[in-house]
Amino acid sequence: MKRRNFLQAGALAALTGGIISPTLLTGCSNPTNTKRSSGQAKNIIFLVSDGMSIGTPVMADLLLFRKEGRGSRWMDLYRKNEARRAFMDTSSADSMVTDSAAGSSSWGGGKKVNNGSLNVNPDGSFNKPILQKFKEAGKSVGCVTTVPITHATPAGFCVNNKTRSRQDEIASDYLNLKFDVMMGGGQEYFDGKKRADKKDIFSDFTADGFQVVRVKDDMEKATPGKPVLGVFYEDGLPYSVDMQSEPELAAKIPTLAEMTRKAISLMEGNGEGFVLQVEGGKVDWAAHANDASALIYDQIAFDEAVAVAIDFAKGRNDTLVVITTDHGNSNPGLIKSHGVDAKFDLMQGAKYSNEWVLHGIRKTDTPSHLIERLNFAQEITVSKEEAKSILLHYESLENDGLYNDYKLPYKELAIIQQNYTSIGWSGMDHSADYVELAMFGPGSEALPMFVKNSDLHNFMLEAAGIPESVWIV
Repeated sequence: MKRRNFLQAGALAALTGGIISPTLLTGCSNPTNTKRSSGQAKNIIFLVSDGMSIGTPVMADLLLFRKEGRGSRWMDLYRKNEARRAFMDTSSADSMVTDSAAGSSSWGGGKKVNNGSLNVNPDGSFNKPILQKFKEAGKSVGCVTTVPITHATPAGFCVNNKTRSRQDEIASDYLNLKFDVMMGGGQEYFDGKKRADKKDIFSDFTADGFQVVRVKDDMEKATPGKPVLGVFYEDGLPYSVDMQSEPELAAKIPTLAEMTRKAISLMEGNGEGFVLQVEGGKVDWAAHANDASALIYDQIAFDEAVAVAIDFAKGRNDTLVVITTDHGNSNPGLIKSHGVDAKFDLMQGAKYSNEWVLHGIRKTDTPSHLIERLNFAQEITVSKEEAKSILLHYESLENDGLYNDYKLPYKELAIIQQNYTSIGWSGMDHSADYVELAMFGPGSEALPMFVKNSDLHNFMLEAAGIPESVWIV
């Protein structure tokens, strides 16, 4: 194939409206890997920490240093100058602030689409998703995630749909596509007892030759040669910090790193290679809830999946690892205060998320009960007045205090917790931030210092040596 150095010569110039100097594209901010690799990327592992503002990996890295005396694997790539690094624009076709459907579709289909759409352009036309292209090229393909496997980010690499909310349809699409590995949560979109059409998609997958696995032990027993559908929980998987404290959950539900390792082992035997998307989807959910312990420990769990990918890629010259996020969310960060170090160190002892704390509170509970529950979960001891202010939010709620997440006082609890942890938030939703993008392996040397999210589609196809005839025009 004729090499075009796509990002260096074309897309970036279009983005900036002018001619870009080759010197700029390989400037001092990316000092390593300045030679082009002699090989192509037979394999691609694309890792997404969904909804990750820059404060999220920073706090994960700081916590690991203070708790375990080591940095995160992602930040260590930067410290050791082992990866290329860039900023990435995250806008969608209709907004400077994207959602996950448009964000993943920009990578999956190569064009910016409207928020809520999966590889469907504003005029209604479709963009062929990248995993379909790689599958047709003979590669094994798959996705693993900590949210429903039918959720926006994996779906953006796989399917076309006018709306991300049609997860029942997306589950059925996966059956027809017969991708090699699809694992995560979302039982309700496959189980006939919970689907709107009452159709048992699990049995359809089994009848079509899939290895359908529902617990970690069965996942580990899955063998190459037949496609694997792994669905381990209803909705998203539990937060990592909660699973660490619940042995029964940890025994049944695989971590993101475990799913990543298994997916690689199932697909690496393909002589044409494989492409795997890995999503830490609960990072985004924790950011929406301003749930600091959930956020940081799910980011650490994502980093463990990064380690699996890098360990696989190191020592070979055929695997490109991409590490990024689709957008920022809530812009959390460690904020200066009196005793900030000691306050942040409380996170080392966190055993449960705010979700666990708030779901266990009822309107009849006393302030003392809430104080004890939060102290047990996170070693934070709030005042009686602060506890009362949280309990006030339960008085108007129904069902004895076990309620819809959007009605629970996540924001109010996070504001109180900042006094004890020094972790602050800018809001509870996505941001327009430019985000981190890192690459390791063959093709990474072509990464410029700033890209559009939609540029990564053709970048991956070029890195893998896919003919230009299947690229977007």
